[in-house]
Amino acid sequence: MDTKHITYDDDIVRKFTAASVLFGIVGLLVGVIVALQLAFWQANLGPYFSFGRLRPLHTNAVIFAFVGNMMFAGVYYSTQRLLKVRMASDMLSRVHFWGWQLIIVAAAITLPLGITTGKEYAELEWPIDLAIAVVWLAFVANFFWTVAKRNEKHLYVALWFYISTLIAITVLHVVNSLEIPVSAWKSYSVFAGVQDALVQWWYGHNAVAFFLTTPILGIMYYFLPKAANRPVFSYRLSIIHFWSLVFLYIWAGPHHLLNTALPEWAQSVGMVFSLMLIAPSWGGMLNGLLTLRGAWSELRSDPVLKFFAAAVTFYGMATFEGPMLSIKGVSALAHYTDWIIAHVHIGALGWNGFMAAGMFYWLVPRLYGTKLHSQGAANAHFYLATVGILLYAASMWTSGVTQGLMWRAENASGGLAYPSFVETVIAIRPMYWTRLFGGTLYLIGFCVMAWNLVVTARSGQAVDGTADVVVAAETQEVGAGSILFGSPVLVCIGVLALLAVVAFVGPVGATIVLVVAGLVAVFATARFFQSKSDTGPSWHRLVEGSALPFTVLVIGGVLIGGIAEIVPIVLTGNSHMATTDHKPYTALELEGRDLFIREGCYNCHSQMVRPFTWETARFGAPSTIDDSIFDHPFQWGSKRTGPDLAHLGGRYNNVWHYKHLLDPRELSPGSNMPPYQHLARGTVDFSRTADKLRAMRSIGVPYKPEQIQSAAADALRAGQAIATGLKTDANVDVAPNAELVALIAYLQRLGHKESPMAALQTQPTDTHALARVSTGGR
Repeated sequence: MDTKHITYDDDIVRKFTAASVLFGIVGLLVGVIVALQLAFWQANLGPYFSFGRLRPLHTNAVIFAFVGNMMFAGVYYSTQRLLKVRMASDMLSRVHFWGWQLIIVAAAITLPLGITTGKEYAELEWPIDLAIAVVWLAFVANFFWTVAKRNEKHLYVALWFYISTLIAITVLHVVNSLEIPVSAWKSYSVFAGVQDALVQWWYGHNAVAFFLTTPILGIMYYFLPKAANRPVFSYRLSIIHFWSLVFLYIWAGPHHLLNTALPEWAQSVGMVFSLMLIAPSWGGMLNGLLTLRGAWSELRSDPVLKFFAAAVTFYGMATFEGPMLSIKGVSALAHYTDWIIAHVHIGALGWNGFMAAGMFYWLVPRLYGTKLHSQGAANAHFYLATVGILLYAASMWTSGVTQGLMWRAENASGGLAYPSFVETVIAIRPMYWTRLFGGTLYLIGFCVMAWNLVVTARSGQAVDGTADVVVAAETQEVGAGSILFGSPVLVCIGVLALLAVVAFVGPVGATIVLVVAGLVAVFATARFFQSKSDTGPSWHRLVEGSALPFTVLVIGGVLIGGIAEIVPIVLTGNSHMATTDHKPYTALELEGRDLFIREGCYNCHSQMVRPFTWETARFGAPSTIDDSIFDHPFQWGSKRTGPDLAHLGGRYNNVWHYKHLLDPRELSPGSNMPPYQHLARGTVDFSRTADKLRAMRSIGVPYKPEQIQSAAADALRAGQAIATGLKTDANVDVAPNAELVALIAYLQRLGHKESPMAALQTQPTDTHALARVSTGGR
């Protein structure tokens, strides 16, 4: 056997660590700003720094810049040591680092400019999407190339979670980013309405699962035992934890769409799989916490263990609350409220943020060959962050429950007790100030950490880790076929086949099938974990030493749920297109919809009325699949800072909309909506409208060739009608191609099967009739 001396590439780890800390401050600072804007509307400073444009910047900065860079630092550091080999390509590592930072900078520029797809957590436009794909694939190639060159054949549990992340994120990004470009910075999703909603939340939920959870769990399984100087509590439990998460997570996306127009079967599947996630998630949490057995006394003095223990606890809180929120009755109260905001931040700031802090405090001194500058400052950071996140979560839980109860409250006569939506906004304002205070504490603690790490790094010098590795003689690996067709895989296929039968039998038959499938799974698991030392390594031990079969199994686990949920919805969507009596948006309405998305209005308004009496009394009839059948992308929303807009059209005349957009508080005292005076000054370039209709037609929207040809003229004619009406009724002068006019046209369309002006648009000379229609018949 030969001995190799290896010098690890820790420079790439230092780069990603520095980037994570820097962008963490930026992301948290933007978060504090948008929290201030909700409590104090005057903090909306012009079009580029309004809530609707900054909120996506905050989420992208925290998820992809802060946590993303932290995740890459942890993966690069641990992978090299677990595989006992330097990363395969220094060049690919640098392409990954610099490419990712350029993507972040591009996001920081484009999102405030209003260049967005309007898809939550996937707002970046198509050129940046392509760049993400290229840079991500460079990371994937470098990782698997390193695995192929490894000197340690056994794949430790942390690597399993990294592999699942690489596979799942690749699939999620490609599918959710399928879009038709219109111009250099504009595109439309190929999916529409209910299809787009399911694809988006299949992506959105699993971005949380496979970008914010599985890689961080891998980091937990590596760094927590290192920091505690203890082995993982249960390796068998880690096996159950991993495979259960990989299989179950991918099915749970529909729980974001409960009680909506999504087909009932998809909602039920999402709810059931979400509830099942409690078991493996808490198994992982207990595995992490019990790894600290015998080291609990060190938590008093070791900030690293403090952060790790708190992070795993927050993981347990988030993964209990998530399944509970996936129950339809609970979702009916919590969805669209600030309760969901509390849940998200328990995960992002509690789980991800505390894991990042613990890893940085452990890692940076080793990267620079020195000791942490100040244990006291690290402990101060811990308490600042803990108090901050608890204040944040408690205020948003209180706010969310208050919203949910006020929206459904009835008076003595059975009507709505709080008919004005703004009453709720006023009631929860104290909680918004409390949230701001908690978030500010968290940011201050993070800045203390940044100072501590910078001083620590400057007190030492960059050091790359080294190792002398004994290279064993080549041994013949077990064939992939014997692994991929081993008894555990065959049992899984059998159980899945039994579960598929449930869709074709009655309630009694389904119950019997589920019981049989459960018994098979339980007995197979018990058999799987029996000791096999007398007959050689277990099946899973063979898998752990064979990277290709392991990756194939992960791919299968990731794909099966997505295919089973998405394909039927896409196919049934085509049948709805053939039978709908809804008409596509007119040229001007489409331009107005693009402005609605540009301004980030979807961050505060939903367009989905759920089938509850308190919602129909406030917003109108429950929404149907046809209502959003031409929406590329869908606009169902995930939060109601303002009221639902699904049936807004015709409720108010154009003068009301004009005044409301310029000064919301003139008509709605107490509103925290920012003003949009810039829309009255900005103009729409109708010469590009035909290209938009043409792109829409290519993805199934039934625009006729003559509609495309006359798009500019039609949009201008409709705009002139609205402008004339505003002049007649309110004596205001506004250009027919003003952005404000286009947005009003879109808002007046909402809730109508066709444009309220469509019948008169073929009579361009009757401008007074058009004006009457455009102002609600006045």
